[in-house]
Amino acid sequence: SAPTHINPHILKMILQEYKIHHAEITLREDVTVDEMIDVIESTDKIGMSRVYIPAVYVCNMIDKVSVEELDLLDRIPHYVPISARDEWNLDGLLETMWDHMDLVRVYTKPKGQIPDYNEPVVLPRQGPPTVEFFCNRIHKALMKQFKYALVWGASAKHTPQRCGKDHLLDDEDVIQVVKKVG
Repeated sequence: SAPTHINPHILKMILQEYKIHHAEITLREDVTVDEMIDVIESTDKIGMSRVYIPAVYVCNMIDKVSVEELDLLDRIPHYVPISARDEWNLDGLLETMWDHMDLVRVYTKPKGQIPDYNEPVVLPRQGPPTVEFFCNRIHKALMKQFKYALVWGASAKHTPQRCGKDHLLDDEDVIQVVKKVG
Protein backbone atom coordinates (compact mmCIF):
# COMPACT_ATOMS: atom_id res chain seq x y z
CA SER A 1 0.00 0.00 0.00
CA ALA A 2 1.02 3.62 -0.46
CA PRO A 3 2.90 5.39 2.36
CA THR A 4 0.70 7.55 4.59
CA HIS A 5 3.37 9.55 6.46
CA ILE A 6 5.56 10.58 3.56
CA ASN A 7 4.85 11.43 -0.08
CA PRO A 8 7.23 11.82 -3.08
CA HIS A 9 7.29 15.63 -2.75
CA ILE A 10 8.28 15.53 0.95
CA LEU A 11 10.83 12.80 0.24
CA LYS A 12 12.40 14.91 -2.53
CA MET A 13 12.62 17.94 -0.19
CA ILE A 14 14.32 15.84 2.51
CA LEU A 15 16.86 14.44 0.04
CA GLN A 16 17.61 17.92 -1.35
CA GLU A 17 18.22 19.18 2.19
CA TYR A 18 20.92 16.50 2.57
CA LYS A 19 22.32 17.25 -0.91
CA ILE A 20 21.21 13.89 -2.30
CA HIS A 21 20.16 14.58 -5.89
CA HIS A 22 20.45 11.22 -7.63
CA ALA A 23 19.06 8.35 -5.59
CA GLU A 24 16.69 5.46 -5.93
CA ILE A 25 14.64 5.09 -2.76
CA THR A 26 12.64 1.97 -1.91
CA LEU A 27 10.36 2.16 1.10
CA ARG A 28 9.53 -1.28 2.47
CA GLU A 29 7.38 0.06 5.31
CA ASP A 30 5.33 3.14 6.14
CA VAL A 31 8.07 5.41 7.54
CA THR A 32 7.67 8.84 9.09
CA VAL A 33 9.70 11.90 8.13
CA ASP A 34 11.76 11.53 11.33
CA GLU A 35 12.53 7.88 10.60
CA MET A 36 13.64 8.78 7.06
CA ILE A 37 15.95 11.51 8.36
CA ASP A 38 17.38 9.08 10.92
CA VAL A 39 18.27 6.61 8.17
CA ILE A 40 19.92 9.32 6.06
CA GLU A 41 21.90 10.71 9.00
CA SER A 42 22.96 7.30 10.30
CA THR A 43 24.51 6.33 6.94
CA ASP A 44 27.11 9.11 7.34
CA LYS A 45 28.51 7.66 10.55
CA ILE A 46 29.23 3.95 10.46
CA GLY A 47 27.58 2.13 13.34
CA MET A 48 25.93 5.26 14.71
CA SER A 49 22.20 5.53 15.19
CA ARG A 50 19.92 7.87 17.08
CA VAL A 51 18.53 6.90 20.43
CA TYR A 52 15.26 8.44 21.52
CA ILE A 53 14.80 9.03 25.23
CA PRO A 54 11.26 9.02 26.60
CA ALA A 55 10.09 12.48 27.62
CA VAL A 56 7.16 14.06 29.41
CA TYR A 57 6.21 17.61 28.45
CA VAL A 58 5.20 19.62 31.49
CA CYS A 59 3.11 22.69 30.68
CA ASN A 60 3.12 25.03 33.67
CA MET A 61 0.86 28.02 34.36
CA ILE A 62 -2.33 26.40 33.06
CA ASP A 63 -4.21 28.74 35.34
CA LYS A 64 -3.39 31.49 32.79
CA VAL A 65 -4.75 29.77 29.66
CA SER A 66 -8.28 29.48 28.31
CA VAL A 67 -10.23 26.24 27.93
CA GLU A 68 -9.73 26.43 24.14
CA GLU A 69 -5.95 26.69 24.56
CA LEU A 70 -6.03 23.80 27.01
CA ASP A 71 -7.90 21.72 24.39
CA LEU A 72 -5.11 22.49 21.89
CA LEU A 73 -2.45 21.48 24.41
CA ASP A 74 -4.34 18.25 25.04
CA ARG A 75 -3.39 17.09 21.53
CA ILE A 76 0.30 16.97 22.47
CA PRO A 77 1.42 13.41 23.26
CA HIS A 78 2.98 12.73 26.68
CA TYR A 79 2.06 16.13 28.10
CA VAL A 80 0.92 17.04 31.59
CA PRO A 81 -0.71 20.40 32.40
CA ILE A 82 0.12 21.77 35.85
CA SER A 83 0.04 24.97 37.86
CA ALA A 84 2.97 25.01 40.26
CA ARG A 85 1.71 28.18 41.96
CA ASP A 86 -1.76 26.79 42.63
CA GLU A 87 -0.46 23.19 43.01
CA TRP A 88 -2.85 21.87 40.34
CA ASN A 89 -2.32 18.36 38.91
CA LEU A 90 1.01 17.70 40.65
CA ASP A 91 -0.22 14.18 41.50
CA GLY A 92 -1.01 13.65 37.81
CA LEU A 93 2.51 14.75 36.92
CA LEU A 94 4.00 12.30 39.41
CA GLU A 95 1.87 9.42 38.11
CA THR A 96 2.73 10.24 34.47
CA MET A 97 6.44 10.36 35.31
CA TRP A 98 6.31 6.92 36.96
CA ASP A 99 4.42 5.49 33.96
CA HIS A 100 6.82 6.90 31.35
CA MET A 101 10.08 6.17 33.20
CA ASP A 102 9.06 2.50 33.42
CA LEU A 103 10.19 2.12 37.02
CA VAL A 104 8.90 -0.18 39.73
CA ARG A 105 8.47 0.89 43.37
CA VAL A 106 8.94 -1.93 45.88
CA TYR A 107 8.27 -1.33 49.57
CA THR A 108 10.07 -3.19 52.35
CA LYS A 109 8.38 -4.83 55.31
CA PRO A 110 10.48 -5.81 58.33
CA LYS A 111 9.21 -8.91 60.17
CA GLY A 112 6.42 -8.08 62.63
CA GLN A 113 6.15 -4.45 61.46
CA ILE A 114 4.02 -2.51 58.99
CA PRO A 115 5.47 -1.81 55.52
CA ASP A 116 7.57 1.34 55.05
CA TYR A 117 5.65 3.29 52.38
CA ASN A 118 7.87 6.38 52.73
CA GLU A 119 11.01 5.16 50.96
CA PRO A 120 10.48 2.58 48.20
CA VAL A 121 13.31 0.71 46.54
CA VAL A 122 13.14 1.85 42.91
CA LEU A 123 13.97 -0.73 40.23
CA PRO A 124 14.00 -0.46 36.42
CA ARG A 125 11.31 -2.62 34.83
CA GLN A 126 13.91 -3.85 32.31
CA GLY A 127 16.13 -5.01 35.21
CA PRO A 128 14.12 -7.29 35.25
CA PRO A 129 12.68 -6.51 38.71
CA THR A 130 13.12 -9.95 40.26
CA VAL A 131 13.44 -10.69 43.98
CA GLU A 132 17.15 -11.38 43.37
CA PHE A 133 17.61 -7.99 41.63
CA PHE A 134 15.84 -6.34 44.58
CA CYS A 135 18.06 -8.13 47.13
CA ASN A 136 21.22 -7.13 45.25
CA ARG A 137 20.02 -3.52 45.22
CA ILE A 138 19.67 -3.65 49.04
CA HIS A 139 23.04 -5.36 49.69
CA LYS A 140 25.24 -7.71 47.64
CA ALA A 141 25.60 -10.18 50.56
CA LEU A 142 21.83 -10.52 51.06
CA MET A 143 21.45 -13.25 48.40
CA LYS A 144 23.95 -15.48 50.23
CA GLN A 145 21.62 -15.47 53.26
CA PHE A 146 18.37 -15.54 51.21
CA LYS A 147 15.88 -18.31 52.08
CA TYR A 148 12.64 -16.98 50.51
CA ALA A 149 10.59 -13.79 50.24
CA LEU A 150 7.03 -12.98 51.22
CA VAL A 151 5.38 -10.72 48.64
CA TRP A 152 2.13 -8.74 48.86
CA GLY A 153 0.74 -6.88 45.85
CA ALA A 154 -0.12 -7.21 42.17
CA SER A 155 2.57 -9.80 41.39
CA ALA A 156 1.43 -12.15 44.16
CA LYS A 157 -1.16 -14.83 43.40
CA HIS A 158 -2.30 -14.76 47.03
CA THR A 159 -1.29 -12.60 49.98
CA PRO A 160 1.33 -13.08 51.13
CA GLN A 161 2.93 -15.29 48.51
CA ARG A 162 6.10 -17.19 49.39
CA CYS A 163 8.49 -16.55 46.47
CA GLY A 164 11.92 -17.53 45.26
CA LYS A 165 14.65 -15.35 43.80
CA ASP A 166 13.24 -15.45 40.24
CA HIS A 167 9.80 -14.02 41.13
CA LEU A 168 9.03 -10.86 39.10
CA LEU A 169 7.97 -7.92 41.25
CA ASP A 170 5.36 -5.39 40.13
CA ASP A 171 4.90 -1.69 40.92
CA GLU A 172 4.01 -1.00 44.56
CA ASP A 173 4.59 -4.57 45.74
CA VAL A 174 5.59 -5.10 49.37
CA ILE A 175 8.38 -7.57 50.15
CA GLN A 176 9.71 -9.21 53.29
CA VAL A 177 12.98 -11.14 52.87
CA VAL A 178 13.43 -14.21 55.07
CA LYS A 179 17.06 -15.18 55.70
CA LYS A 180 18.60 -18.59 56.36
CA VAL A 181 19.29 -19.39 60.02
CA GLY A 182 22.97 -19.80 60.88
